[in-house]
Amino acid sequence: MLAQLLPGDIGRAILGPLADQASVDQLNHELGVDRPWYEQYWSWITAALQGDLGTSYALQQPVATIVGHALWNSFKLAAVAFLIVVPLGIAGGVISALRYGRLSDRVISVGGISATVVPEFVSGIVLILVLTIWLHVLPLSADAGPGASALSQVHHLILPALPLVFVLFGYIARMARAGTIEALDSDYTRTATLKGLSQAVVIRRHVLRNALLPTISVIATQVGYLIGGLVVIETLFNYQGIGLLILNAARAKDFPLLAGGILVIGCVYLVVTLVADLLYGVLNPRIRYAAE
Repeated sequence: MLAQLLPGDIGRAILGPLADQASVDQLNHELGVDRPWYEQYWSWITAALQGDLGTSYALQQPVATIVGHALWNSFKLAAVAFLIVVPLGIAGGVISALRYGRLSDRVISVGGISATVVPEFVSGIVLILVLTIWLHVLPLSADAGPGASALSQVHHLILPALPLVFVLFGYIARMARAGTIEALDSDYTRTATLKGLSQAVVIRRHVLRNALLPTISVIATQVGYLIGGLVVIETLFNYQGIGLLILNAARAKDFPLLAGGILVIGCVYLVVTLVADLLYGVLNPRIRYAAE
């Protein structure tokens, strides 16, 4: 219903501004977009339940093929950002908790939250100026081109991944910090220390396992964001991911492509949430015992 409220005319978008209205009306009729919205939705949902996401009005290609390619691109960008920010955020949170109240704790906490509130297009432009134009360290293009090696693709994706690291680092570090502080003050940590275990063993075996539980839920939600919420980054770097695909579909009022893209993102969130629930059980045996 919201898609039907979007401005624009799909026939006009395909044929261009110079086409006569009769040709536009004929194309809209052939595509079926002149039907009532509920008929269009019923046709789409019945086909989608059978695994057919339809054909893009504007591109005249199967939606599943288009969305699959865009999803894979977004997944590669999300994977690079994830592999950078998750270890960095957890390490920052643990270090901040171990040095609670000290200068390093304040620097990590305040710096992380401050970076979180900076819009992605601002940090992205600054990074382009510094790392690409001034220092010539990273390439501007996020697309390494067809046939590029995995290492080359990662090299091209580091720059667009860095603004995402700035946005997500503060959330993950704060949750890891809070969980670590709570675990350090627990009875089982004090008991392990009194047994004579070294600090490294206590942190690795007893603190981190319990401290990461609340962090997992935050990471899970951010993974969904990394897959489907990268419209700004993908637009800034002209990267053909699923976020940019949905934006262009909305602009063109391409309902099958718009609905198919959103449906796939919803499925990604469901899968990520399920994985997070399973990890809860792995890290916290009490959850498994309670279920039994």
